[in-house]
Amino acid sequence: MIRAFMLAAIALAAFAADPVPPGAKAPPFTLTSAEGKPVSLADHAGKTVVLEWVNYDCPFVKKHYQSSGNIPKLQAEAKAAGVVWLSICSSAPGKQGHFAGAELTARIAAEKAVPTAYLIDADGAVGKAYGAATTPQIVIVDKDGVVRYHGAIDSIRSTDAADIAKATNHVSAALADLAANRPVATAQTKSYGCGVKY
Repeated sequence: MIRAFMLAAIALAAFAADPVPPGAKAPPFTLTSAEGKPVSLADHAGKTVVLEWVNYDCPFVKKHYQSSGNIPKLQAEAKAAGVVWLSICSSAPGKQGHFAGAELTARIAAEKAVPTAYLIDADGAVGKAYGAATTPQIVIVDKDGVVRYHGAIDSIRSTDAADIAKATNHVSAALADLAANRPVATAQTKSYGCGVKY
């Protein structure tokens, strides 16, 4: 059943635009946060920014939140190092993963999520501009506004939280390279997860 679900997710992802490649300028955007405030990528110029596409009801996302606390831990570590972490939900209203108002605030708390901001991309424009195909999917933008990583959170495509410890964490590795002023060794991977619910 999980295999069939994964194949369906991959099939859905095939309809998304190509991802913004490493080395390209990150597309500018302004989205509304869960608190109702506008947040722009430009607000964080001069800082490394992680963009995380999220859908809390996706089993692949649950692996990294409810089942393990992996993404909240990554968020906290990144922020402590001066990195900005923006969670983006491109689920359309009425589709899985879209929450608003008090329901959204409660869900963020329940997931123990600690991003710099949770952003609502209800019309999917930002997700499509970046070629976001799955949840989770990660884009890392450097201090100069250039994409340096685009792809999966880690190297094991599964919904099993036990696989996290065995996987290569592409996000941590890319952030470590950037912090050390090294080229990102693995700059692009194939993301995995549920298709973004545009």
